[in-house]
Amino acid sequence: CDIFPDCGFRQPGSGVVLTCLDCFLGKGSLHLFEYSIQTSLFLTKLRGGTCSTAASDPPQSVVHRAMYLLQNGFGNYDVFRNNCEDFALYCKTGLLITDSQGVGRSGQASSVIGAPLAAILSSPLKLLMPSPVGVATVTAGMYCMSRYATDIGVRSDVIKVAVEDLAVNLGWGDETVEAADDASSQLTDYHVIQRKD
Repeated sequence: CDIFPDCGFRQPGSGVVLTCLDCFLGKGSLHLFEYSIQTSLFLTKLRGGTCSTAASDPPQSVVHRAMYLLQNGFGNYDVFRNNCEDFALYCKTGLLITDSQGVGRSGQASSVIGAPLAAILSSPLKLLMPSPVGVATVTAGMYCMSRYATDIGVRSDVIKVAVEDLAVNLGWGDETVEAADDASSQLTDYHVIQRKD
């Protein structure tokens, strides 16, 4: 990177990477994730992973969490329970789900699970609804409600956790170097993005 000399920095065995916005995007585009969104607007968004009812913390808290996790890692990557959206949600809100057996924190993971579940649950309604439009409407409604129920801003199993206490709350504890080396071969990167301004 010609802009930031530290662009691409990461600790060994960690999936958190410091990067500038240009390198992060490559040829992709930037999409805004909205926080503190009203429930009515949340329910109208058909695509998961675009918003949350949870409020974002001040920028200095968000940057502190991201930089701390750059130095200390964010645990093993898991597409459903610990992915890049989970990293961003935690950095922005400081909220952590305490139920390790439940659906992951991210809206995208909830959508992947929620869409087929809504279709399955609404299947018996085909007998009661004469039109395909009615069935589609009910299925879409169930899908939106399942997304809302798993949103980090409304869940009852969510607590605010200081970044310094994150490892204890996630049960990372004292991982051995061997386990960290094995996990590093399976990591997908989380990115801490530096802005030009």
